[in-house]
Amino acid sequence: MKIKTYFSLFILISLSGCAGFYNQPTGIEKAIIGEGTPATSLLKNLPTPKEQVVVGVYKFRDQTGQYKPQENGSSFSTAVTQGATSILIKALEDSKWFIPIERENVGNLLQERNLIRSTRQEYIKSTNPNDTQLTPLLYAGVLLEGGIVSYDSNIITGGFGARYFGAGGSVKYRQDRVTVYLRMVSTSNGKILKSVYISKTILSQAVDQSLFRYVNFKRLLEVETGYTTNEPIHMAVSEAIEKAVESIVLEGIKDGILITDDPKEKVDALLDKYNKENEVADNSKMYGRVLESRRNKFGIEIGAGTTLMDGDYSNPLARPFARGALKYALSQSFSISASTNVLKLANKNSLDAGYVTLDLNLEWLLLPKDNLSPFFYAGGGYGFNKNFENNHSKVQFGGGLEYLIGSNVGLKLFGEYNINFSDNIDYIVTGKRDDYYYKFGLGITYYLGKKKNK
Repeated sequence: MKIKTYFSLFILISLSGCAGFYNQPTGIEKAIIGEGTPATSLLKNLPTPKEQVVVGVYKFRDQTGQYKPQENGSSFSTAVTQGATSILIKALEDSKWFIPIERENVGNLLQERNLIRSTRQEYIKSTNPNDTQLTPLLYAGVLLEGGIVSYDSNIITGGFGARYFGAGGSVKYRQDRVTVYLRMVSTSNGKILKSVYISKTILSQAVDQSLFRYVNFKRLLEVETGYTTNEPIHMAVSEAIEKAVESIVLEGIKDGILITDDPKEKVDALLDKYNKENEVADNSKMYGRVLESRRNKFGIEIGAGTTLMDGDYSNPLARPFARGALKYALSQSFSISASTNVLKLANKNSLDAGYVTLDLNLEWLLLPKDNLSPFFYAGGGYGFNKNFENNHSKVQFGGGLEYLIGSNVGLKLFGEYNINFSDNIDYIVTGKRDDYYYKFGLGITYYLGKKKNK
């Protein structure tokens, strides 16, 4: 018992991960230069501008009006940073496309300039007209407006846990989402030149393990460990704003509002990548679902599985079957399937017979633009034995799941119920009820050609 306990303790500590034990903060850390985000490097690698644009940012506001959520309500701390203007100005500098000018606290700037003028007038007695004068303030060619428009908490929550004989652990996660809008406005006529919308998810995870066990009489061992990681909201907001600035620049280049000195081939490659990203965004829904055409019109399917007889005899036995089919899609959701099936039906000590069936089905794919989709089908068919005797017509219906494991290959799991218009399938006619049978199988569908996204 002690050996098992110590072994469980060792496994518990090992499974808790190095992050829980060897990355704990054990002392005061010095100040460091702020980390970059994945969007920072993209921002710094934008094409070179032919001429920088003077831009003014008066205020990039937190427009959510939301406070940090707590288990027992909300706190008085805001959900997102109130310094988004400073983040935006830093992003504009990093892009090398803009010359930001002070507008958020322009009152302080004007007051300081007035103090400079009054000081010079008081202490400089010279009447030389060539005395140094204050340079005029730059004025903005464009303004950047917008803000953080939403912070959605707990858009996805979940976890997993298990416990056995006093030892166990659990994993929990939560996902939030922040959304920003940014628009570029011309100061000459007030026209909105471009407007972009960017969102960024924020992930929080918690891992914990525990051990609770009696190791001896009146001797209780209890161990707990774990750690939690929370993606900094400030970093998520920064990444979203930097991505927005990158999008504004690329949209401006694409429409000829902003001019670059880089070679056309380099710019075209960058714009092509950006256009593909926009296509994915246009076809995407919540939770990362990318809705695009994934299956071609023609498909070849092979499958195999097992059958179970439901006839006049008792004790049905599982027997194999195989099938081959051709599919043609009438639309993204509906298709016609023609198949040939070779199967065996059996009951213990009573029946062991083989049949061939020719089936025609109408199939309904519920989520045709997803990799994983349930499907249902129904149709009719005709069956006969190897001697082309015991012929019978039938109808069948079934359903299952299909998962695309490649660009043209789908893996299917299905079940089917066959209703035969004959009571002689098991070679015995008893009562008024016809003979039925079930099919359960696994199949692979190969979709011919290259898929065309729409």
